[in-house]
Amino acid sequence: MISHITVRVYGILINEAKQVLVSDEYIRGDYFTKFPGGGLELGEGTSDCLKREFKEEVNLDVEVGDHIYTTDYFQVSGFNNTHQILSIYYFVKALAPITVPIRTKPFDFDAQQLKVYDEIQQTETIRFIDWEEFSDETVTLPIDKIVAKIIKEKF
Repeated sequence: MISHITVRVYGILINEAKQVLVSDEYIRGDYFTKFPGGGLELGEGTSDCLKREFKEEVNLDVEVGDHIYTTDYFQVSGFNNTHQILSIYYFVKALAPITVPIRTKPFDFDAQQLKVYDEIQQTETIRFIDWEEFSDETVTLPIDKIVAKIIKEKF
């Protein structure tokens, strides 16, 4: 039985080389490739949420651009089957160069990231996917797959 609605906000960052930024995450024994973003906090707007999430996950200030998609169907959370997920996606633009390590291979966690995983059962890293290789198959979550298709159709 669904008891909560969780609002998640994600940003699509496409760089000058036409590469899409993704987050590779290792959570409680499972691997996910998703767009950067996360949960809306009480009293927070969607743009502010996305700016905060990019700062937390990528240490990057972003400008929030055009809205891409909002979930328009019922989706149960993959992490908690009593939660319904409502996801909102925007294009974002980096306001500075990315300074955190950018990986070139999926799930290429360093020793510090694996130590974090050992402590809290989750860790993440980022990488760019070349446009030619990017598709709905390169992301894990069902709503991200819809957005990947929309993005590929727009460009």
